[in-house]
Amino acid sequence: MSEVNHQRIKTNGIWMHIAEQGKGPLVLLLHGFPEIWYSWRHQITYLANHGYHVVAPDMRGYGDSDSPLSPNSYTVVHLVGDLIGLLDHFGQQQAFVVGTDWGAIAGWYLSLFRPDRVKGLVTLNVPYFPRSPNAKPIESVRQMIGEGSHVFQFQEPGRAEWSFARYDYLTVMKKFLLLNRTDNLVAPPGMEIIDYLETPSFLPSWITEEDLQVYADKFLESGFTGPFNYYRAMDLNWEYLAPWQGSKITVPTKFIAGDKDIGFETLGTKEYVEGDVFKSLVPNLEVVILDGHHFIHQEKAQEVSHEILSFLSKISVD
Repeated sequence: MSEVNHQRIKTNGIWMHIAEQGKGPLVLLLHGFPEIWYSWRHQITYLANHGYHVVAPDMRGYGDSDSPLSPNSYTVVHLVGDLIGLLDHFGQQQAFVVGTDWGAIAGWYLSLFRPDRVKGLVTLNVPYFPRSPNAKPIESVRQMIGEGSHVFQFQEPGRAEWSFARYDYLTVMKKFLLLNRTDNLVAPPGMEIIDYLETPSFLPSWITEEDLQVYADKFLESGFTGPFNYYRAMDLNWEYLAPWQGSKITVPTKFIAGDKDIGFETLGTKEYVEGDVFKSLVPNLEVVILDGHHFIHQEKAQEVSHEILSFLSKISVD
């Protein structure tokens, strides 16, 4: 089997780093916060071995991809534009798309804006939510969860950068990637979210110190402003998405959730993904709930890889 190859590609006005392996139908693997392409290390090789051309980018603002300074350069319109540029670079009219967290959001909106370019979609942990016609997201988050939410705390330029800088990068990675809370992620009044998160004293079996160091080294180079800018563009997304108010996502979709993800029970995510509204917005939908937390593609790599492959195989046959 070929090795994982790395290159930087010009797309949508930025240079985007990708890791790729294998030959066959194109599959994009889109990471979330705070990750890089390396989060898909298990799935890249697994899917490549099963006859797919797998491409895992560092999303804009992350790793070895460009990191524009303005938060206004991190809307879902930009993210989708980056992905269309990747498809065009490889000369592919369509691709399978797999995304987790913010990568799932990018996958949802790629499928909404350009269903003609998506053969099938797999999203992890972040479902597609309808746009509120009246309330902007940040104010909704503040009212529903409070000002201790990471989404709220990441809004003010410099605030989260300053609080994160009090820790070494390896500790920051441990605080987030090893997160095993199941309730809402909300810091008490007067406390920063990074201070509130615990640093685990031992590692779970699914990740090593060396794995965590890969992330730490990349974030040491790139910083966190790019990743925070995704959150800072959320209200702008709301403005841009007005023309798609009430639109459905028609591409074949599998949604995978960890039953111990943050807020899965407490925020009503479980009820939503098992209910009628989600199914009405995404009519061609299969929902799978696995035993796991937020970074389930790493924690339960084999199960998630199998779920992805079974979906790709089914769509290919159909």
